[in-house]
Amino acid sequence: MARVLVNERTRETVATAVELAATRQSRRRGLLGRDHLDASAAMMLVPCAAVHTAFMRFPIDIVVIDRHGFAVKIMKDVRPWSIVAAMRGHAVIEMAAGALKRHQVWLGDRLTLLTRGHHDA
Repeated sequence: MARVLVNERTRETVATAVELAATRQSRRRGLLGRDHLDASAAMMLVPCAAVHTAFMRFPIDIVVIDRHGFAVKIMKDVRPWSIVAAMRGHAVIEMAAGALKRHQVWLGDRLTLLTRGHHDA
């Protein structure tokens, strides 16, 4: 099932290929072992309030969202060997470094995960 991530404030599609990591095993693996993440891709880890970038091979942008999809923490260009956490976090969205700036995602924005074809962004 193809998923897209849309910013409700801008109505812009932030990612056109969103992987959902909803099991303990898929969340633990995350992006480990990859050499890059495509500019149009993202990974959403749920439930999740904290991530680390130990053993990562590239920097990423990270958004922590609450249960309603609102961005409660934003970290740009997170380098390997970092930790990002948010007390109110319910899910973490990882994107290629530069994606948050390119798509103008701000703290407080509501990000919605949709099935491809069910949005007009």
